[in-house]
Amino acid sequence: MSTLFQDRPVWAERPALPSRLAKNTVLVGIAVVVLFPLYVVVLTSLSPASAVNAAGGLVVVPDGLSLQAYADLFGGGVVTRAVLVSLGVTLVGTAVSLGATILAAYGLSRTGSLWHRPLLFAVLLTFLFAPGMIPLYLLVSDLGLIDSYWSLILPTAVNAFNLVVMRAFFMNLPQEIGDSARVDGANEWTILTRLVLPMSKGVTAVIGLFYAVGYWNAFFNAVLYINDNSKWPLQLVLRQYVQQGQQISSSSVVGDAVQGTASAPNLAIQMAIVVVALVPVTFIYPLVQKHFTKGVIIGAVKG
Repeated sequence: MSTLFQDRPVWAERPALPSRLAKNTVLVGIAVVVLFPLYVVVLTSLSPASAVNAAGGLVVVPDGLSLQAYADLFGGGVVTRAVLVSLGVTLVGTAVSLGATILAAYGLSRTGSLWHRPLLFAVLLTFLFAPGMIPLYLLVSDLGLIDSYWSLILPTAVNAFNLVVMRAFFMNLPQEIGDSARVDGANEWTILTRLVLPMSKGVTAVIGLFYAVGYWNAFFNAVLYINDNSKWPLQLVLRQYVQQGQQISSSSVVGDAVQGTASAPNLAIQMAIVVVALVPVTFIYPLVQKHFTKGVIIGAVKG
């Protein structure tokens, strides 16, 4: 009888009040550490010249708000073009990468497919041996992709980790579904598009998020392959004019109407570039968050 009233395990007990207070204090501290820099960046980008000059740099206490920095940015200069370039590369690149990954993962998940083992071995080999920067540059150059937007997409079109995760997810799907469809006369394309993909929305959303964020944040390929600054993506503009501190007024970052005489302070324009780079990822992630944990765990764990 006494066994029915044994104390619960330590990990099943309700935490004591001091423990809960300590945990909440740590969580609040972490939230402040994460959110405070974002608050300063956004506030500085929205501050007029008088507030930036009074603060002597980044603005912590608001003293008036102004959208002039964003008006200067989107006046037709480099940033406007860079946003369009990044959006185009992200949309096209994500579609190309997701399509190639789905097709390759489905093919490699069929154990009887052509060259199944050699191709799978080649994919897994890339985890250990990455192609060097110089051979990759020579290949891109020989293909005539220098100063081409495709140089921002094709060299990183398929990620081996994403491919392995999606292949594992496809292998976990019941094989009987495909077998019954084949008995009814369905080909592999029909099985993939009408049966497999509708059951794989979670992992597809997660892999799509990985690719989209990767393309949006990528700048190194542009450093290597893009010599024309009119084709720079937003992250390269961010690197040049924020991290390296190049002056906005001495370049064509702002539109022709305000170039050299931007009414917003240089620091506010730099912070506005940071905000523009952060906004898409900030809004896209919550849309697929519900699929994130399920898609990654199911796709990465077999059985």
